[in-house]
Amino acid sequence: MANVRHSGRPTDAFAGAAAGTRLRAARLALWAIAAVLAVRQMTVVLTTPSGERLTDLETWVGPQGVLHVKGSIYDSARFTGTPFGGLVLKPLTRSAEAALGWGWTFGTLLLVVALGPVAARALPQPVSRRTSLLAAPVAISLLMVSLPVRSALWLGQTSIIPVLLVLLGCFTVRGQRASGLCLGLAAALQPTVLLFAPLLWFTGRRRAARSTAATFAACTALAWAALPRDSATYWVHHMAGVGLGGKADGLANQSLHGALLRLGLTGPLEIALFLLLGAAVAGLALRRAVHYAHDGQLLLAVAVTGCAAVAVSPTSWQHQLLWVLLAVVGRVGRRASDRYVWPVAVILVTTLPAKMMLPDMPVLYPLRDDLALLAALAAATAVPFLSRTSPHYQVPVPAEYAPRSPARFRPLPALRRVLTRPNLLLELLLIRITYAAYQQVRLAATGGTNSGGRATAEHHGRLVLAAERFLHIDIEHAVNHAVVRTGWLRGFFDHYYESFHFIVPLTVLGVLYRRRPVDYRWARASLGYATFLALIGFWLFPLAPPRLMPSLGIIDTVHGVQDFSQPDYGTLTALTNQYAAMPSLHFGWALWCGIVIAVVAPKRWMKALGLLHPLFTVSAIVATGNHWVLDAVGGAVVVGAGFGLDRLLLGARAPAVAAERAVHASPASHTSAARAPGRRN
Repeated sequence: MANVRHSGRPTDAFAGAAAGTRLRAARLALWAIAAVLAVRQMTVVLTTPSGERLTDLETWVGPQGVLHVKGSIYDSARFTGTPFGGLVLKPLTRSAEAALGWGWTFGTLLLVVALGPVAARALPQPVSRRTSLLAAPVAISLLMVSLPVRSALWLGQTSIIPVLLVLLGCFTVRGQRASGLCLGLAAALQPTVLLFAPLLWFTGRRRAARSTAATFAACTALAWAALPRDSATYWVHHMAGVGLGGKADGLANQSLHGALLRLGLTGPLEIALFLLLGAAVAGLALRRAVHYAHDGQLLLAVAVTGCAAVAVSPTSWQHQLLWVLLAVVGRVGRRASDRYVWPVAVILVTTLPAKMMLPDMPVLYPLRDDLALLAALAAATAVPFLSRTSPHYQVPVPAEYAPRSPARFRPLPALRRVLTRPNLLLELLLIRITYAAYQQVRLAATGGTNSGGRATAEHHGRLVLAAERFLHIDIEHAVNHAVVRTGWLRGFFDHYYESFHFIVPLTVLGVLYRRRPVDYRWARASLGYATFLALIGFWLFPLAPPRLMPSLGIIDTVHGVQDFSQPDYGTLTALTNQYAAMPSLHFGWALWCGIVIAVVAPKRWMKALGLLHPLFTVSAIVATGNHWVLDAVGGAVVVGAGFGLDRLLLGARAPAVAAERAVHASPASHTSAARAPGRRN
């Protein structure tokens, strides 16, 4: 027993110490990231020339100080806050005007820093020690990169204050009266926060609900007595601020009212429909919020109520959409592969422009224009958040993993291949975002200015041509003119170049996802690695294709004749960077398709047909003058590197590993092994 007690304890102690060290290192790293993001946001705002930053804040400054302006505080058409908000800002004097930008920006950052720990401490219990230590810096980092916080910093708005007051009133302040005081002040600054009063009432905090209503009424009455004209303008003539700061039908207004106006509805019909839909959304959201509050998920209840406030408000500008980000705390999905869909979607919607979320297609414009509103409506009324009583709340259905491959590179973390099909919505979302980021990086990789980028790209083109002549593979001119003289062949290659670049890879991914989910994962990963490496090539080596080299006489069969007298020909267009030629992803993606089809296709004729695609593609890119032969070589290199990185990180292909495991685990294999010569029980 002494040996038993002695064995294991040192190992456990060392393991615990190592885990604690890793946790502290991760925590320090996350706090460092949060600090860097905060400094960056502050630097971006303060280094912007005056007149282009804090535009809303600067319009409040009059000859005698902040909001000491003649006439109404709404004459500037930029101040969108309540009269009480204007009254709070009145004490700021002209002596503080010079330091207002620094003070306002730094104060807003402090509010965000305070908001993160409050939200992290409000997470529904129980939470692990790792989560409790890492939640605060992660929350601050997400807030710093979110569009609402960035917009509030850039414009100089006060929209973070109501959110912080609500969280303080619900989770930090002791006593129902003090809690109601915080929420009442928040409602005086942002009237739709009054929606939290019914939440307090129906969750048993009725004294706090009464205190909220009383504080709001007192603050509004005080502002009405001090600023009667401005109060009448805000509450009567503009119906709680509608039309202040911009047209209600503008894309920046992410509310039901703005969405209905953008659909072409106006007049009494639009108002009646807005009131009807707003009442339905508020009622359903409050019912859900009360349920989550009784379930012990008060932070989720607050987020759901805030999202409803965004939807039912007459105007919800971008800097007022912070409630949507708080909805990330809800857990959705029974399977582990489904658990990340909702938080990823929320973070992307609140962080990236809507144009990156959805393709630039007219049929999707209504969805893209109201994407933040749709996220708020989904959180308030539709998303099936799990109850804490659900058996899958803490432990989702786990994914099936293949055994770790012994060929894995030792210094890397222990990674395993997943054998189950990934979530389709998450895959589509990540593919879209990845492609949008790919487009942005490709557009930015011009080699400098238009003229400088052109000179650099043409110089690199001459280097590539010299290398091809040395290798005796400079066939671009001969192939291009031979194809031009053959009409049907020119049409075939032009159509192949324009049509199959996206269709074939997407089709391969779709078939693999549906029929071969295990193969889909390694194929998708290798394609992602190859594309990332290609972006590095675009950035480091901008290259003019043969059709944009004036002295070669290459005929551009796809885009038409180029006007080389224009100083900016061949540079950035509305769609793509013409100097992103090395390596050729046209050929790289085609080669990836051919290799994947050759590996997974069950029939030989299928394998042969798949290998024809890269052959036709390399012929098309050379014949049309869009790439050099060495560009195709570069495409092959990045594709090979992509497959190599996948093998390096995860080892052998999962189907082979899974099959080997199935063979060894089958009863027949155990029986045959037991009966093999030389084996005894």
